[in-house]
Amino acid sequence: MKNLALAALIAAVCLPLVPTMASAGPIESACLQSGRQAATRQLCRCIQQAANATLTRGDQRQAAQFFRDPHKSQEIRTSRTTRDSEFWARYNRFSQTAEAYCTQ
Repeated sequence: MKNLALAALIAAVCLPLVPTMASAGPIESACLQSGRQAATRQLCRCIQQAANATLTRGDQRQAAQFFRDPHKSQEIRTSRTTRDSEFWARYNRFSQTAEAYCTQ
């Protein structure tokens, strides 16, 4: 199961997706606007591709808020609602995917 998921992820993120700023997803846009020194266009695009493979568009919009207000992630992580717990599980999968794919 893990190998199948990894193969699907690799296939999804390796597709030739070269968005412009006008078509950049919410994660890429938030990453580029974060002001972090390590937030290069290439890295932010890679993180967006991982998001495309693992998160819904709504999840991406919610996760993009973490770039502007990191405390929001703590609120979601510690929330007791089922909705937030399910989102956090998806977000963790995204984070692990982005780290594995984008930090090579």
